[in-house]
Amino acid sequence: MLKKIKQSAFARSLAALVLATVAGLPASPAAGAAAAAKAPLNVVASFSILGDMVGQIGGDHIALTTIVGPNGNVHSFEPRPSDAKALAQAQLLVVNGLNFEGWLPRLEKASGFKGTEVVASRGVTVRQLSEAELASVAESHGHGKTGGHLDEAHPGEIDPHAWQSLGNGMIYARNIASALIKADPANAEDYRARAELYISEMKKLDEEIRQVLATIPSDRRKVVTSHDAFGYFARDYGVQFISAMGISSDAEPSAKGLALLIKQVKATHSPAVFLENVSNPKLIKQIARETDAKLGGSLYSDALDQPDKPAGTYLGMFKWNAGQLIYALKPGEGAKP
Repeated sequence: MLKKIKQSAFARSLAALVLATVAGLPASPAAGAAAAAKAPLNVVASFSILGDMVGQIGGDHIALTTIVGPNGNVHSFEPRPSDAKALAQAQLLVVNGLNFEGWLPRLEKASGFKGTEVVASRGVTVRQLSEAELASVAESHGHGKTGGHLDEAHPGEIDPHAWQSLGNGMIYARNIASALIKADPANAEDYRARAELYISEMKKLDEEIRQVLATIPSDRRKVVTSHDAFGYFARDYGVQFISAMGISSDAEPSAKGLALLIKQVKATHSPAVFLENVSNPKLIKQIARETDAKLGGSLYSDALDQPDKPAGTYLGMFKWNAGQLIYALKPGEGAKP
């Protein structure tokens, strides 16, 4: 009996020793692969609007870094060493494309990025700048020079702000979901479900905006903004936007150009002028002072607001912008003070 007890004790000790030894050994390749599969997918988005879209679809399955954050100006952005470090570790890089992120090629080169680049705008019907649009902006900047992205602009140049159409937003969402599914097939079902729910919310909001804007007379659907970021919104919803700075927010009109712009605003009887969260407000405030147009609130063009604000998400941004415009343009209404 004593011998059996001693053998049992020895067996338990041996088993404990084996377990301790195994625990201290490096994980097998199979175990390492399983652990890696459970790790979040490392994703970088170029700016806040894409960052929100990726986050909505990716959920807890991804570790997300956004390069140009809330209220950041992509047009004037300069990459930082921390951006190169984040990109070097990324498995996916989600970008707008359409020549929007002009600083991105040098950042990718500096970081040694080896992951997969996902162009969210792939498949959208792009809006091309007309000769009249370019001539108007060039004239307002004096001597045909516009600065920024329009220095070498020509008719047919594409407008990169495609996310300002909810129809395009749906395409962005599908492209992002497809990329996540390909990179992380284990969570494909969840990515697909989240994307479809997200797209259904876009469809519902799109229908609501169309219905309300259709009740506003077409001659009142005219507004002034800092730069030409709302061409896709205009195309979808029949609102005319008069822009002071072309498609880039880093170039301002000359004194002569500003006078011409003020004259144009008066001639078109635009009910309201709007600030943008990524542009200098001085220009728009001056236009409002010198015309009969009301000073509206802020519109969100190239960046979201902080996450806890009404315009802190893509859908929230669209609701905010549409609400501000509808309030200002409805007959008998005035822009919010």
